[in-house]
Amino acid sequence: MNKKIRIAGIIAALAVSAIILSSPSSAPPLPQPNVESKNESIQVLATNLKKPWAIAFAQDRIFVTEKEGAIRVIQSNALLDEPLTVLRAANVYGGGLLGITTHPDFENNHFLYAYYTYSENDALFNKVLRITESDNKLKDAVIIIDEIPGSQFYNGGVIKFGPDGKLYIATGLPSENSHDSQDLFSLAGKILRLNDDGTIPDDNPFPNSPVFSLGHRDPQGMAWDKHGSLYVTETGPTKNDEINLVKPGQNYGWPEQECSGEEDYADPVKCYDPSIEPGGIVFYSGDKLEYNDSLIMATLRGSNLYKLDVSGNEILSQKSILGGTGRIRDVGLGPDGYLYVITSNTDGKAFPDKLDDKLLRILK
Repeated sequence: MNKKIRIAGIIAALAVSAIILSSPSSAPPLPQPNVESKNESIQVLATNLKKPWAIAFAQDRIFVTEKEGAIRVIQSNALLDEPLTVLRAANVYGGGLLGITTHPDFENNHFLYAYYTYSENDALFNKVLRITESDNKLKDAVIIIDEIPGSQFYNGGVIKFGPDGKLYIATGLPSENSHDSQDLFSLAGKILRLNDDGTIPDDNPFPNSPVFSLGHRDPQGMAWDKHGSLYVTETGPTKNDEINLVKPGQNYGWPEQECSGEEDYADPVKCYDPSIEPGGIVFYSGDKLEYNDSLIMATLRGSNLYKLDVSGNEILSQKSILGGTGRIRDVGLGPDGYLYVITSNTDGKAFPDKLDDKLLRILK
């Protein structure tokens, strides 16, 4: 071998070693995504999304949030040049424009709900807006809930309508050592449950409170099975990610408990050690794919889309159904019966290619 080539190879190896050794010990591996999938079961619908976080559906449209504040629109399988709106979201590592969902009667009222982090008087907060859209533009916006404690890192941010027609909001923590998730008077570290106009339902577990459950750390996904049971994914501090079966009024332990061990708190359905950084989840109920009510889970550090067979408080099996795209942030079930995912390779923890990030449709 040419001596110059050998020397260049040694220098390159030393450079890579230096990068690895200088990284924090708890940092996740950096997955290398494929530039272009040759898999005929995957269709690329949009590219060059900027730090996308969540997806929502309305007939022939898909709404995607970008953390810097833009709500992007994919209509008839094409990404529109202009965003629906750009909100003044805080530029923080774990916050910004996060969750989005459509009202169950969206086709008539055109209501979108968005969760985002903002800064006021040097403090961080989160709020949920109800946006009225018209022709893919913001027509009106009202605040549904405000002054949810914010954080540089842990803002939760998942919002979904449940099968009961109520709006569920998953919130994070203002700091790593905060006990706010155990405080019923704080909105941090909770699953909140509201009417679609922001009022408090009469049948919430705590009187005159939006709190549905407490003791959460940083929820990343929320989904209901065919029986109406609510499952939530949460990231741990460096390990001990969780899948929880969430019931009204229950306490899931943070920061007193990670995963299990204390009888006063509910144990998770699944605890992941080492971490996989779970993202969005959905129960498959379509007719195009043979997943039969399975829980489909996106993962960031795990860099896979997983199919889990769940029975009550037990995971019966888990297998990967998609890999090679890098970090996967969110997954949703489209009205056409196919699964859709967004990658998260531009979030600072991966090696983005020139087309990242992407919205993908899984065809089989």
